Amino acid sequence: MLGQTAAAGAVMGSPLSALAAAPATASVNTTGLAITDSTVKVGILHSITGTMSISETGSVEAEKLAISQINDMGGVLGRKIEFIQEDGASDWPTFAEKARKLLVRDKVASVFGCWTSASRKAVLPVFEQYNGMLYYPTFYEGLEQSKNVIYTGQEATQQIIAGIDWVIKEKGAKSFYLLGSDYIWPRTSNKIARKHIVDIKGLKVLGEEYFPLGSTQFNSVINKMKLRKPDVIYAIIVGGSNVAFYKQLKAAGVDLTKQTLMTISVTEDEILGIGGENIAGAYACMKYFQSLDNPNNKAFVDAFKKMWGADSVIGDVTQAAYLGPWLWKATVEKAGSFDIDKVAAASPGVEFKEAPEGYVRIHENHHLWSKTRVGLAKADGQYDVIYETAELVEPDPFPKGYQ
Repeated sequence: MLGQTAAAGAVMGSPLSALAAAPATASVNTTGLAITDSTVKVGILHSITGTMSISETGSVEAEKLAISQINDMGGVLGRKIEFIQEDGASDWPTFAEKARKLLVRDKVASVFGCWTSASRKAVLPVFEQYNGMLYYPTFYEGLEQSKNVIYTGQEATQQIIAGIDWVIKEKGAKSFYLLGSDYIWPRTSNKIARKHIVDIKGLKVLGEEYFPLGSTQFNSVINKMKLRKPDVIYAIIVGGSNVAFYKQLKAAGVDLTKQTLMTISVTEDEILGIGGENIAGAYACMKYFQSLDNPNNKAFVDAFKKMWGADSVIGDVTQAAYLGPWLWKATVEKAGSFDIDKVAAASPGVEFKEAPEGYVRIHENHHLWSKTRVGLAKADGQYDVIYETAELVEPDPFPKGYQ
């Protein structure tokens, strides 16, 4: 596992020497991956164009930062990381095509990528067919587990169910209106949310509506919500559509300091486009916010801004993307090999003590133990962290009664 001293130096961005000579390539690469005596190739696969670029650009930046820091401290098993970047272009078939290229032609040792569940579902058969390893950073609906994926974001019990429980307890909520973009993650997440609200809590869902990715017209549903007066608007709108939704919500006179809105999809990355003044007062349930006050996060935020600019912001998925290269490094070094089967087998129990969110550990189901947090959006584009679990929440991607 990644040693505490080495990891801390890496997060601070200070170069450290490799502690030992690199092991022979033949002993750490028995399956023909793109590895030499001095380098190892990995893939970065995100949307840098299209409607999802507003969300995914931060992930690319975080992964490149982690790779740079790891290289500064000597690389992985004495090898510097070289990355091949591909653009999924907010198009699910393109993600599958690019994943195949990275695994078959480029023979990368791992891929850090995807954002939407639709893109992950598109590439999953490719990773399983060609035995690749994907580090997937986004909070998602759960109901999945694969030898070929490490899920560095949260699954439903850590985010959806926990967030609804919080808003019911703290706001006395009895009715909800569910919104989402029209693809697998929002639909499945709202299915889980509805089941929890209605079947488990005995409360009401007053409406449920979906919008194609890239939609910019929300006035009709905003008018419906104003008429039905739900205690909570539960919003899982993704990508660039968030800009139009929150601006139209404010223009329609919906005051988020009085109307409770909880999102599980708007991070600081999206607020940069939305404008903090248009979403101030909303709540978000995630595991990471840029404003987290701990030494790990301070070092991470400083390094991120130094690399990507003082005005850059960091959201939940961006931080989870940063974890990917570090967890991969730790696992490869635990396994003593880049071979995918050995990395998969070595993953359970691997920890990263210097994670910006505080501490993470890989569960045997390939998801992460992590805390659940609730943030209150401010006009400056940041969140105030107003709640967090005392302990790490065990990931349960197949919660009983929600499938």
